[in-house]
Amino acid sequence: MRKEFIPGAAVLGGVLLFWAAAVLGNLSFLSAPKSPLATLAWLIFVYAAVAITPIVGGLAAADLLRRWQRNRIEGTRRGQERRPAGTGA
Repeated sequence: MRKEFIPGAAVLGGVLLFWAAAVLGNLSFLSAPKSPLATLAWLIFVYAAVAITPIVGGLAAADLLRRWQRNRIEGTRRGQERRPAGTGA
């Protein structure tokens, strides 16, 4: 993996980790009795995370795809430049 992919992959990995924890039920803060203010703060945090993570994940995936395509196109161009002229290939 090239260094340019690390930030996008880290963000996408964090989003996927958050959703995996949510699906597996590790967000069980509400099962224990808490004060109403703590419960409200937790609900607002989770609501914000649920609303924001798909957007952030989509942007990270789009960035990774854009970088991958750019590298693939540049690699194709480099391959054409290295090819000897007049070979017909």
